[in-house]
Parts: sequence; C-alpha cells; structure tokens
Amino acid sequence: MAILSPTLSSLLLNTNTNFGSQPSPLLTFSFTPTNRSSSLLIFSYTKSENGLASEEKKILLERYGYDVDADEYFSQPSPKSKRKKEHLKTRGGKKVQDPIEDPKPPRTTHKLLQVLGGTARRTKLLSPKGMDVRPMMEVVKGAAFDILQAAGGCPASLRPGRWLDLYSGTGSVGIEALSRGCSEVHFVEMDPWVVSDVLRPNLEETGFLDVSVIHTVRVEKFFERAEQFVGNSGPFDYISVTPPYTQVNYEVLMRQISESSLVGKDTFIVVEYPLKTDMLDSCGSLVKITDRRFGRTLLAIYGPTWAQKKRRSHIPIPQLQ
Repeated sequence: MAILSPTLSSLLLNTNTNFGSQPSPLLTFSFTPTNRSSSLLIFSYTKSENGLASEEKKILLERYGYDVDADEYFSQPSPKSKRKKEHLKTRGGKKVQDPIEDPKPPRTTHKLLQVLGGTARRTKLLSPKGMDVRPMMEVVKGAAFDILQAAGGCPASLRPGRWLDLYSGTGSVGIEALSRGCSEVHFVEMDPWVVSDVLRPNLEETGFLDVSVIHTVRVEKFFERAEQFVGNSGPFDYISVTPPYTQVNYEVLMRQISESSLVGKDTFIVVEYPLKTDMLDSCGSLVKITDRRFGRTLLAIYGPTWAQKKRRSHIPIPQLQ
C-alpha cells in the first residue's frame, strides 16, 4: 500500500484513546478516495495497557509528524492534582483519603476571530474559550500582513509562497496567509484537541484544507526532524512565530530558527513577543524590518535587505500645500 506524501494530502488525526480490557489492534490505516486530486489519509491508534512501544512511536513520528508524547502529555493529570488524589490525611488517628476533585469542564469554542483580507475575508473562525490558546490580536495580525505586503513589493497581496505557522493554535495567521495569496501552509500545533476541534474545522470552513499540512508535534521536535516532516522542498518563504509567552525561551527559539534549513536568504519571519524581551536586530542573514508595540504585545519582522528598501519606498510622502 503506497504511503501518500504529507505535503500532497490532508492529514486527519483521530486521537481517541481506548483503555478497555478488550484487546484491539494497535494501528489502523485506511484510504478514502475523493473526487479531488489528493486523497484523505485517516489514521487512528488504540493505546494498549502498557502504552505504545518505542518502535511504534518512532514510526508515527517519522512518517506522519504525529507526536504521541504530546497526546499523552495532554491526557494525563498534572503532578499537582495527582499528589492531591494520592495524599492521605490523619484524622482522629485514622488515615482518610482526600475527596476526589471534580473533573474539569469540557473544553468549548466560540467564534470571535475572523479573516481580515483576501478571498476568505470576514469568515468567522473558531477559537477556544478561556486562555488555553492565545490567538494573535486582529490589530497585530492586520499590521503584520500590511508590513509584509509592502516589504514584498505587493501592497495589495502577499508574494506567492509557502508559509510555516509555528504554535499555530486556531490557525488564524496561516489561514490569513492563504487568503491573501500563499500557496501552501504548514501548521505546527502540539495540542490534539485544538487540532481536531479548532484548527481543522477552521480550515474546512475557509476551504483551505487541501493546501494545508498539519503537524501535531512540539515545535522543538519539528525543527529536530524538519526534513522528515517537510521533505526536501527547500526553505519557507514566510514563518510566523506566535508562542505562549511564559513557556518559551526566545533566545533559544530564535537561534534554533536562524540555524534551520527551513530559513532561506529571502524568508520573512514574523515574531510576536511580550514586553521585557530582548530581540536581536538580525536573525541569521535576515535583518529586522520593523519592531512595533501594541500595548503589552510587540511585533518584530525579519527579512532580506532588499525587502527593507521596498517597504520604505511604499511609505506615503506627505504633499506640500
């Protein structure tokens, strides 16, 4: 059975885990033909009593970009809650177990975001309720794309190319890129629930699923095994970096990006970062085109030197009266 290239087909991940006592097959694969040029690869796994063996994990990660460890990370209780459940108190000389905590409410979504420009303009997008995912503010997203379009010499749209959306979450940034002219976007998001209940529905709603590739994996592992995930298709034309502020070392992250083969001499990199974070004036061979502040959010954009000159040439010159 031929394995389809991930860059030519859409990947649907089914991460339901079955802990029942009945034995069941560990891996199930099926191909569903469609009337389009690409096919849909449906993949599911059932976790055994002892979990996936290291060999199966390796196969999943290398062939499909699926990080089993990430799925297990989100499905297990936190160490703090685990300690509370196991802790025993002494009352009246007797050991009494703490009451079991109430289960967390199910994660839900709402539609607060929208596509700002291009072919999918004004399409509403799903996002998680609460602070599980922090999408880029629309004012920041709008400014970022205006700068990129001017720097690329096409103020009305993006220069065609491939986009890498790191910490993609809702997919709002990558979807905006597709709407404005990008030919393909790779989304990197480690949370399986966000992928299945937010990101993928947003791609279906906007009609961009066929030109998207989803990698359910940590960003660090994605860069470590970049060639396995994206093949030898060369560097990306655009890279967006919108991580959870408190969980990222920006110095380490930007060094990892600058040293990656996914970055070329003509790549644009969009970085959202918080206050009190020092960003360098360059990222490898790329120079900082702009660095702007929006309240407590800052936006840095790196690109080739020729783009810096083009952006300046598109700044309107006031007319003398």
